[in-house]
Amino acid sequence: MSESYVIIGDGIAGSSAAEAIREEAPDADVTVVTDEGEALYNRILIKEFAKGKLPEAPISIHETDWYDERDIDLRLNTLVTDVNPDAHTVETHEGDEISYDKLLVAAGGTPNQLPVENSDAEGVHHFWTFQDARQIREHAEDADTGVVVGAGLLGIDLAAICGGQDVDAKYLMRGDRWWRYALSSDGAEIIHDGLREMGIEPVFESGADHFETNDDGEVVATVDGNGDRHESEFVGVAIGLDFNVEILQDTDATIDNGVHVDEYMRTDVEDVYAAGDITQYWDTIMDERAQNGSWGSAKQQGALAGRTMLADEGHDVDIEPFRWVSSYSITHFDFPFLSFGFPTMGDESCERKYSDTEWRRLTFKDGKLIGGVLIGNLAPQSKYKQLIKDEAVVADQQDVLLQENFEIDELALAQEQ
Repeated sequence: MSESYVIIGDGIAGSSAAEAIREEAPDADVTVVTDEGEALYNRILIKEFAKGKLPEAPISIHETDWYDERDIDLRLNTLVTDVNPDAHTVETHEGDEISYDKLLVAAGGTPNQLPVENSDAEGVHHFWTFQDARQIREHAEDADTGVVVGAGLLGIDLAAICGGQDVDAKYLMRGDRWWRYALSSDGAEIIHDGLREMGIEPVFESGADHFETNDDGEVVATVDGNGDRHESEFVGVAIGLDFNVEILQDTDATIDNGVHVDEYMRTDVEDVYAAGDITQYWDTIMDERAQNGSWGSAKQQGALAGRTMLADEGHDVDIEPFRWVSSYSITHFDFPFLSFGFPTMGDESCERKYSDTEWRRLTFKDGKLIGGVLIGNLAPQSKYKQLIKDEAVVADQQDVLLQENFEIDELALAQEQ
């Protein structure tokens, strides 16, 4: 019998794993199961589609023919409800059992719903899938007023969608600035000005207390934490993800707001692996558990998971520990924005403002650079990422690091870290 690999999830992590397995094991049985109704698409571009800037066509990455050509069994609209590690089977919502020799869980997450009155009303949107983007685009095109809740990276996508669709929207934030865990007031104000230029008004120290609806159950207004009422035919909510770990709850997998994996994407359950948003992986740079949802990270994790599954099944493939510096860019404004590494962590930081639209902040831990945010000038990003990978102790040379166009050879680096 040929060996069988089952992958739960057809995002970039699951798809990359399937591709890696097929390249090395042409005769293996590969099955990809997803609860979505379409094959892999570009999650980065769906916000541009929702803004009305792109048609559907460029968003799709793999048509179903891609799987057919590679003899990969793709099962759409199929929800896995149970994993039985002893029997090496998974069960679907239709009662079907699928056997596996190796199983990859790359099931991602589900947007959190606000725990307030009428948060499930018609017109309250969460933004995660392509189908979400379609519904958001259709509604935003017809809406005159809106509200966005959630002062993070997904929330600002929803705000930009309102701006792109000419929705007169308020952006409600619980704190005194956008992404307050990574930006100081100087950096955040550049973002706030950019939002205002696209017609979105930030409302600080607010948040959503509840939503008002009409007789048809449609949202018509948002009342914030201060009691102020904001007309809102359209509401976008982005307050984080609930990771889809339920199917592993009754196994020996270690789960802590994500599935624990080692640096090769192995879980604590024999023959079960995980990749992508769902993982709390062992970060070999930070030397601790970490989690991030960037596209590049998920792609690398998926490819590594596929190769690890092959290696553990006896194939002669090389595997190297996961070692990745993630990044996330925002392209909604006239200026570029990029975060990298772990900009919300660390025990020390430094920053500098260079102009009205150029700002930089770096974070350090134990003297090592671990992350940062760049606004306006992204040129230094590759140098900063290299210093992170090298685990360079550079916190004592912040003046050099903050030079507008610094060079690594200007730093006094220890020979051994």
